[in-house]
Amino acid sequence: MDKDTLRTLVGILGNIISLILFLSPLPTFLKIIKAKSVQAYRPDPYVATILNCALWMFYALPMVHPDSLLLITINGAGFSIEVVFITIFLTYSTWSGRKKIINVLIIEAVFTIAVVVVTLVCFHTYASRSMIVGMICIFFTILMYVSPLTVMKMVIKTKSVKYMPLTLSVATFANSIVWCVYALLQFDPYILVPNALGSLSAIVQLILYAAYYNSTNWDDDEEQGAVRMSSISKA
Repeated sequence: MDKDTLRTLVGILGNIISLILFLSPLPTFLKIIKAKSVQAYRPDPYVATILNCALWMFYALPMVHPDSLLLITINGAGFSIEVVFITIFLTYSTWSGRKKIINVLIIEAVFTIAVVVVTLVCFHTYASRSMIVGMICIFFTILMYVSPLTVMKMVIKTKSVKYMPLTLSVATFANSIVWCVYALLQFDPYILVPNALGSLSAIVQLILYAAYYNSTNWDDDEEQGAVRMSSISKA
């Protein structure tokens, strides 16, 4: 099997894992809809992920980084899923919570438009466009992986992993590793760096889960995996 074929297969596997990871918060949002309240759940990972997906979609466009169909498809799917989740979050948040989320989304939209305009107007080669957009993607993917720190802090403070699902942390780790392999098969530092850091973030989550699982008091009406712990880098 040649390297290009292997890389395509690894990318397809990465897309499958990423899609599962994108959909993994669905039970959480069904609980939110049933309770008609976001309760203690935080919007941070979803807000971070929607910006991350938008930037990676732009990175993967033919005028920026050709031959990146796998990146466009998974980030397009992820963007659509996050829009649905954020809409649900907005519906059942308090007014002050909605205002904060909307303000952040407006800032993200303005920033994304600015990146697109500056890149297309000021940079005229694939290499230069890939570099500038890739660096921006690295920065915001790292922020995306840092966003679960708010939940990790809650875990340490409460000595409870009720809001940190094991399956999600494991899937995040697997997703990051697969995309690291994808990036190494045809070296792409913009894909490799954030996913390497993502795997480290997932390892920290797994360590916390092991440390605080026994001290967690599970409510009868809640399940493990109640809230999305981390987001995905699909690139």
